[in-house]
Order: sequence, then C-alpha cells, then structure tokens
Amino acid sequence: MHILLIHQAFASLNEPGGTRHYETARYLVARGHRVTIIASPVNYITGRPQAGRLRWSQKETTEPGITVLRPYVYTAHHKSFFHRLLAFFSFMFSAFFAGLGVRDVDLVWGTSPPLFQVVTAWLLARLKGARFLFEVRDLWPYFAVETGVLTNPVLIRLSEWLENFLYRRADRMLVNSPGFLPYMEAHGVPDVALIPNGADPAMFDPQSDGGGFRQVHGLGDAFLVVYAGAHGLPHDLGVVLQAADRLRERRDIHFALIGDGKEKPNLMQQAAAMSLPNLTFLPPLPKSEMAQALAAADACLAILQPEEAYKLTYPNKVFDYMAAGRPLLLAIDGVSRQVMEAAGCGLFVRPGDPHALAEAVQQLAANPQSAQEMGLRGRAYLEEHFHRAKLAQKLASLLEEMVSS
Repeated sequence: MHILLIHQAFASLNEPGGTRHYETARYLVARGHRVTIIASPVNYITGRPQAGRLRWSQKETTEPGITVLRPYVYTAHHKSFFHRLLAFFSFMFSAFFAGLGVRDVDLVWGTSPPLFQVVTAWLLARLKGARFLFEVRDLWPYFAVETGVLTNPVLIRLSEWLENFLYRRADRMLVNSPGFLPYMEAHGVPDVALIPNGADPAMFDPQSDGGGFRQVHGLGDAFLVVYAGAHGLPHDLGVVLQAADRLRERRDIHFALIGDGKEKPNLMQQAAAMSLPNLTFLPPLPKSEMAQALAAADACLAILQPEEAYKLTYPNKVFDYMAAGRPLLLAIDGVSRQVMEAAGCGLFVRPGDPHALAEAVQQLAANPQSAQEMGLRGRAYLEEHFHRAKLAQKLASLLEEMVSS
C-alpha cells in the first residue's frame, strides 16, 4: 500500500516539533507499506527553513520507504494570523501540485489543523481514485473561535462550511483525543476512529540523570522544571514567568523553557525586565536530543490557557514526559488531567494561576522520592495504554481496512 500524507507541520527526528507522524510512518514501512509525505520546508516551531535556505522544491528520502517532498511556501507565518493564513493557503496549492506527481497512491491522509491542507488531500484522493482519511488533531475552526483567534463572522461561517464539507466527504474520520468524540457526534460524523497521541518509551531512559545536558547549559543541580514545546499565545508561558518570580529566592529551584515560537521574543523581554535569576530559555531541540533534555528534568510542565476548548486536547508533550519517567506539572484541565490522575503521575495546577504553579513546584521539590515515584508510574501507564507501537499497529489496521474495503 502506498500512503500519501499531506502535513504542513510534519517533522522528522532531526527537527524540532512533534514527530508522531514520522514515527508512525516508520512503523508502516516496517509493515511493508510505502509512505510519501508532502510537508512545508519551513519548520512550524522556529519559522525557519528546514535546510537552512528555502528552495522551490526539495525531495528527501529519510530512509527506505519514506519520501518527504517539501514544495515552496510563504515563510512569514509567525508574523500574524493573516500571515499564517497566507502560509496555509500557499501550502494548500503547492502541496496539490506536488501531489499530482506522486504515482500509484492507494490512500491519501489529510491532517488538520490547518484545515486547508485537508482540501488538498481530498482533491488528490478523488483525482487518484484513492481512499481519503481525514485526521483531526485539533478542532479547527472551533478552537480558533473559542480562543478569540478567529473573530470575523464571514470567515467563521466559511470555515465551518468547509469543515462540514470535508467531514461529509471523508471515507473515514480519525481523532487523537476522546474529548473530540462528542463534537464529532454533534456534527453528525458517524464511525469516528480514536487513536490517541502517545510516545515510544524506548526513546527515553528514566534512569538517566541528564547531567551532561545540565552542564552544557549551566543549569547546576537545582530542582529543574522543564517545559519543552511551542512558545505561542495558547501556551500561557507568562504564567511560568510569574511563578518563577514568586520563587526567585528559592535558588534550589530552576525553570528551563525549551523551544521557539511567536511569543518567545516577548517572553524573553519580560523575563529580562523581571531580572529572573531562576529561569533559562533554551533553543528548540530535535526529537533525537529531547531524551537528554527530559532526563535532566526533575519535573516536566504542560500548560495551556484556561480555555474550555483546551480541556478536550491530548498534547503530545504530556506523553513524552510520561515516557521519560518524569512527574507532570499539568496546568491543563479535562481529558489530559484524567490521564494524569489515572496514572497517578503528577500534580494538577489550576490553569492561569502562577501562585498554584509555584506551590506545586515547591511540593514536588520538597518530596523528591515521591516525585520520582510519580514519574515511574507515568511511564508504566504509558507503556500499557499509550505505547507508540501499539497505537501505530491500530492505525495500520485501520488504513489496511480502508484500502481493502
């Protein structure tokens, strides 16, 4: 089976960003299939070209059976919502023309957000006589409307029309969080497959202390709280700065924010103005280097703004943290909290509350043995319920069933 994946924010192991689709592609190839991915040449986290400079077209064979095509896109997606839309539309068109040249495709897999690339996936599937899988990683435009990113009534109506248009034309719908299922039911989408986010525990060593990472970045031997991921408005990292400010006298506690994004320059300016001695910004890391970064952590932080919409999400980083065997500081309510509490692997922090975050950090720092036990429980729970290989096997069965039916 030849699978064509349309995914603007796709990242391989040597790039910053979520690598779930790359890891899944490797599993599909090991099962005897072939995967072609059409992706942006601009990294979604950093906003910079993957290869250091932008070309009109790039082709990569990362390993036998996996081909990545990177057509030209508009590059300034970090500037504003308008510029981001331009980037989305440019990829929608360039990915379509790149996809026309991909031969012998059995299934086209479109993933959202952004929703516009799913239009490309649907068109290519119909032109090639292939099956069309529509995967929803985040509910768009619902999230954009609920969080105030999308406010224009005309754009909202058009986006909702397009969303429902694509729902009706998918051969199969796939979601990665149980929180999305009621939304799908309300939109009249039948037979939705749920394959949640997860992680590969083999990528992480819970026994490693990450001493080398601490030494390279001058992090000392303090109780280290690590956030690893995008630095955008939804991630509410200003709350982390405020929590660090409350703990500035605790020189035995330190925060490290790893990653990049539109808000990082503003956050760095705020931290400099606050003269925070206990917080370090670090550049984004590829997945291949993330194990050492998380090994250096004594606790790992996942945080989003206190919006009702975010209660529905399963952030990738939560599962990486669990696979690394580190306790969670979870400032996200809803389905992610349910996972953490079922695993007994961390502390819930009320979203948007720097005082609550500071208190939770101090609680873990005061009980290192308990924190370590939380982390190991999280890893054991992930191995049983969210192991990447088990989830990839479930996805492979779904794709094979679609093509054979």
